[in-house]
Amino acid sequence: MSGSASESASMQFDVFIPARYGSRRLPGKPLIPIRGKPLIQYVYDCASSSSAARVVVVTDDERIEQTVLGFGGEVFVTRSDHPTGTDRIAEAAVAMGLADDRIIVNVQGDEPQMPPSLIDEVARALVRQPQLEMSTASYPFTADNQENDPNVVKVVTNAEGSALYFSRAPIPWSREKRPVQAQHHIGIYAYRVALLKAFLDWERSEMELVEQLEQLRVLYHGGRIFVHQAAASPGVAVDTRQDLINFENSLATV
Repeated sequence: MSGSASESASMQFDVFIPARYGSRRLPGKPLIPIRGKPLIQYVYDCASSSSAARVVVVTDDERIEQTVLGFGGEVFVTRSDHPTGTDRIAEAAVAMGLADDRIIVNVQGDEPQMPPSLIDEVARALVRQPQLEMSTASYPFTADNQENDPNVVKVVTNAEGSALYFSRAPIPWSREKRPVQAQHHIGIYAYRVALLKAFLDWERSEMELVEQLEQLRVLYHGGRIFVHQAAASPGVAVDTRQDLINFENSLATV
């Protein structure tokens, strides 16, 4: 659902795309060519089709830096020791001197089909609710047994639509086999820069380390994450060689 004309005119945000070369399952995936373009360029083009004022790839890898510059994109080079994409984005936001109330949307570097409308919506959630510092998105499960797939992150929310917990395990656990109340978490985040500054100083909790989900750091330290209900699936996220094939096949039907 789009906002009013006045709301859209006042909505100012940037998209930062964290990208690293050393993926465990698909090394070098930001640079893998697909129909003549590297994967990272598809992500950049999607983000550029949103209402973002600026799109920046944040990386610690010179090969990714040169590739982004080669197709005319903006890039910021960070340290190499960041444990998560949010840490990487936080370094860039602080170094660039962005105001505390500036909104940044994290579009991950392996999401070449992220709908520009969804990018706008997670940013708009913070515009509409000035008390919020972070938002994300979810979507109903679209395939059988997704609630048991550890590669599908689940989220449960409270009555106000804020996240209670994220997990790779089935949540909540139904003793009586009632319908699952969780949704499929979509890995897109909007934050205010003030939260990113705090994020850099927060210790990583055991929950984050066990689940390998950086958003749990925010919940552990008392932050609130609003979960926007997406109107459409974000498409193929490229984590494996098969995902890459699926994405390329999807391009053939466009």
